[in-house]
Amino acid sequence: MPTPRPAHGSSRPAAGRRFSLRTFLLFLSTLTLLASCGDQLSTNRPYILTTATAGGAFYPIGVAMATISKSQLQPEHNISISAISSAGSLENVKLLRDNEAQFGILQGIFAAWAWDGEGPIRNPQTNMRSVSALWFNVEHFVLLSSLVHDGTLSDLGHLNGERFVLGARNSGAEQSGRFILETLGIDYESGMNLAYMGYEGAASALQDGNVVGMNVPAGAPTAAITQAFAQLGDRITLLRFSQEELDRLNSRYNLWDWYDFPVGTYPNQEEPWRSIASPNVLVARADVPDEVVYRITKMIWENLGTLQEIHAATKDMDINRALRGMVAPLHPGALRYYREIGLEIPPHLIQEEPAR
Repeated sequence: MPTPRPAHGSSRPAAGRRFSLRTFLLFLSTLTLLASCGDQLSTNRPYILTTATAGGAFYPIGVAMATISKSQLQPEHNISISAISSAGSLENVKLLRDNEAQFGILQGIFAAWAWDGEGPIRNPQTNMRSVSALWFNVEHFVLLSSLVHDGTLSDLGHLNGERFVLGARNSGAEQSGRFILETLGIDYESGMNLAYMGYEGAASALQDGNVVGMNVPAGAPTAAITQAFAQLGDRITLLRFSQEELDRLNSRYNLWDWYDFPVGTYPNQEEPWRSIASPNVLVARADVPDEVVYRITKMIWENLGTLQEIHAATKDMDINRALRGMVAPLHPGALRYYREIGLEIPPHLIQEEPAR
């Protein structure tokens, strides 16, 4: 039913105007209050740090960082991070791209691929910025000792259809494993029957005799390798890399260095072992505020002792290697911190941007 119109000369139009003005002003005040509350909620919400599955080092170390942030940064600066598990580096790139995460831990090779749009990542991720190199991602290629010939990665080229785990499907382990084997000319597609599992599942399958080996790129010591060597001892072997193999990998991306396992790093390890390792890196979206990234970078390095008590893999972390193996430019917040402590910044990591 239509609303009756007021009679000519009635005072209702003026009153109506006064009511509309008051309503409009109240509406504006409400919007302002809601916007303010929204800004506060946005400020107080934790930033998401995406890691990997629970069997490696990404997740527990990410949880440790998140715990420290809530203790060190939230009370005074209203900054904190919350760690989530994921399928690993490849999924982390997608989560960062879609702003479902604002920080991510990536294998160094994935950070290089993401910035350049290479490997399994088709498009350059120009919204990604480097924050810090972290601990070493150590290559653990494990094979049943009965199938070992010379003990190097070339032994993987002699499998005759046996089941081998490169990693969970579409995981960072699978993709980096494929890159390593392809670069070294090892025909794994026809020589192996590939199985797709996470680290813990692969270790269990190896113990049960369902697979003959596994690829576990992770900080050392890592739980899945510890589990496997505790159960199988000398029935399995950690494969070595030759100098030629290391050089071939670094001819593509200069990321890998020798990595020596001290005696006792893993159960039943009675002599030093050697593999290769590349840095894992912490990256952030470019639109994360500079102050947030500055505080988180500072928090990580000023609480390194605490991280090292929580997970042994972080004993590899060294501020003098904080910029090793990174390709994407530094986030301005991270750049500020490294300049404050006097680190020499490689030119390719500097990209001046407006403050956020």
